[in-house]
Order: sequence, then C-alpha cells, then structure tokens
Amino acid sequence: MNITHADVERVAKLARLHIAPADLDARARDLGRVLELFDRLGAIDTRDVEPLSHPLGATQRLRPDVVTEEVDRTALQRGAPQTEDGMYVVPRVIDPR
Repeated sequence: MNITHADVERVAKLARLHIAPADLDARARDLGRVLELFDRLGAIDTRDVEPLSHPLGATQRLRPDVVTEEVDRTALQRGAPQTEDGMYVVPRVIDPR
C-alpha cells in the first residue's frame, strides 16, 4: 500500500508523535507493510472457524464474590476537614455562571 509523507505526518499528529523529516520514508514503508498485512488477513476465509473466547479453551478460576472486610467510614473520615451525611465536602471547582 502506498503511504505518503502527508499520511505519516497526519497519523503522527493524531498520535501526538514527533517524526523527524529524515524518518518519514522509513515510517511510510513500515505503515504500508502493516496495512498490507491487514489486507492479507482480511482476505482469509474464516466462515467455518468457530469464534474463540480463549485460544486454549481454558476457563478462568473465579473466587466467590463475598465481602471479606468491612470499612469503618467514620474512622476514615475523622481526618477529613469537612463531611456531611457520610460524604466528603470539597470546594466548588466549577463556577455555575
């Protein structure tokens, strides 16, 4: 796939990357090869391939979803400058005007 310097510069700008002008040719070739690989992968017929959730067919061991510790909110909020109804009170940061 033919990638131009302008294409590389646009992608670099979107990704917030700096690419030196001397590197534009190499990056254009690299991006072209990546896009050609995607084209080749997209051309593969996968209609008879079952979707996989895991390539090894393994299942994940899950622990039971149970409460293992309690939080003492009053003790945690004791050091806060200001609380109200169990919530921390913070200064307004957005002017509602």
